[in-house]
Amino acid sequence: MLCFLGLSDYPQTMGQQADLMSTGEAARLLGCSRQHVVDLCVRGLLPFVSVGSHRRVHRTDVTGLMSRELTRDQERSLWLHRVVAGRLALDPEAVLAQAGKNLQHLRQVHPKGVTAQWLAEWQKVLDSGEDAVFSALTSPSRHAVELRQNSPFAGVLSQQERTAALGAFRHHWRQAHAA
Repeated sequence: MLCFLGLSDYPQTMGQQADLMSTGEAARLLGCSRQHVVDLCVRGLLPFVSVGSHRRVHRTDVTGLMSRELTRDQERSLWLHRVVAGRLALDPEAVLAQAGKNLQHLRQVHPKGVTAQWLAEWQKVLDSGEDAVFSALTSPSRHAVELRQNSPFAGVLSQQERTAALGAFRHHWRQAHAA
């Protein structure tokens, strides 16, 4: 996902070069700090090319971060995690224990790489308490969307609850996205 190429190694047309932005320009466009953009690059969330010792990002990748529309799969995941949040509200001790157990197992299976980084993020969320977990489960933010792709909440919902939630989601999706 990360691209550490010098521009001489990266064939481009003049249009593609004009599409490159500095991390400072990207930060102004996103309304965040330059350091946050650098962190996104380092964590593999924003592809970049190296020009000397500077990072350059493609405008299309930056504007992609600004998009708030979720894909069907992302919205489906959000829907299921909202149901998990409901279970968390009813029985926080059991839900957090299951997530902790799953997270421990997943971290053993994925000790390195991007998945390990997201699992470490989940550990921080779980360590921060129930409010942080509720936020991660139900937020439509890009960070939460990516975080949920490595969710430690498997087994929290029964098969019957999961099936019912997916049926409700399909109905919702058809209604909300009818042509």
